[in-house]
Amino acid sequence: MARLSIRIDLGPDNRIGPGKVQLLETIAQHGSISAAGRVLGMSYRRAWMLVEAMNTGFGRPVVEAQIGGKAGGGATLSAFGADLVAHYRAIERAAGTAAAPFLARLAPEEAKRD
Repeated sequence: MARLSIRIDLGPDNRIGPGKVQLLETIAQHGSISAAGRVLGMSYRRAWMLVEAMNTGFGRPVVEAQIGGKAGGGATLSAFGADLVAHYRAIERAAGTAAAPFLARLAPEEAKRD
């Protein structure tokens, strides 16, 4: 089955797509950049660099770090970060609904018979 993947280019070095949104959702779920990286099979450095690129690209925090203590630090989505994820998922749903009849026509013949 054909499916749609959305990447939104907001500027030359600022884009958001399924990978970054999944990273943000996983940070929100686990409360940590490093835990999100582990869940997604990426290094902490890679996850941190993606978060920093988003924070810089949007000119405001998407993820906010929490200073560690005995239990260690963590990370949460900012209000903007949570809105970013929600709006991206809404765009994805709307585009998927609009594209569904066209995608169905592009599927290989074998898939149409199943």
